[in-house]
Amino acid sequence: MKHPRDIAREIVAREGGYVNDPADPGGATNYGVTIHTMRRLALDLTGDGRVGIDDVKRLTRDQAVEIFLRDYFEKPGIDRLPRCLQASVFDMYVNAGANAVKILQRLLTDLGWPLVADGVIGPKTALAAAQAAEAMPGTLADAYGVARRDYYYGLADARPASRKYARRRDGGKGGWIVRAEEFISPHFHLTEAQHRARTARWG
Repeated sequence: MKHPRDIAREIVAREGGYVNDPADPGGATNYGVTIHTMRRLALDLTGDGRVGIDDVKRLTRDQAVEIFLRDYFEKPGIDRLPRCLQASVFDMYVNAGANAVKILQRLLTDLGWPLVADGVIGPKTALAAAQAAEAMPGTLADAYGVARRDYYYGLADARPASRKYARRRDGGKGGWIVRAEEFISPHFHLTEAQHRARTARWG
C-alpha cells in the first residue's frame, strides 16, 4: 500500500491549483483546501488578521499535504480502516468530508454489517470494515468506489449546478466520475454509453 503522504501528494496533484467557481459551495480553493477549511484552521498566511482569498492563493502544495494528512486522514481515523479502503476514503474525505465515511457505513450496512451512518469512524465501523474486507477480498474497494460514483451522480441529479462536475460539455464523464473510477477496477468502469444513458435525464 502507498504511504499516506504519497496519497496526500496525489490528492494535491489531482485537485490542482487555485480556483474560485461560484457554482462550487466550497468557495475559493487551492490544492483542494477550501477557504472554509483555512478559516476553521485559522490559517492567516498573509498576517493581516483575517483569512481571505489572498491566504488561499498563498497556500503551498506542502502546506496542503500537511493539512490533508492531519485533518483528513489522521483526525477522522482513516488509518483505522483496512488498507484496501484507505486511499479511496481519504480522497473522498478531502472531496466530501464526513460524507465519505457515511457512504462507507451505508455500504457496509447493505452488505450485512449494520451501522449508523454518522460519518464517524468508531470501533464498530472499523471492525465492520475489517470483517467486510476479509469476507470480500479484492472487491470491497470496488464496491466502495461504485457507491462513491453513485453518490456523485445523485448529487448532480439533485443539484443542476453540480452537473458540470459529473458530465463534460461534450457529454463525457466529468471530473467527479473520472475521480471515483480511479479507485475502481477497470471492468467496473462505466462505458461512455452507460454514462450518457445515466445522465440523459439531465437534458
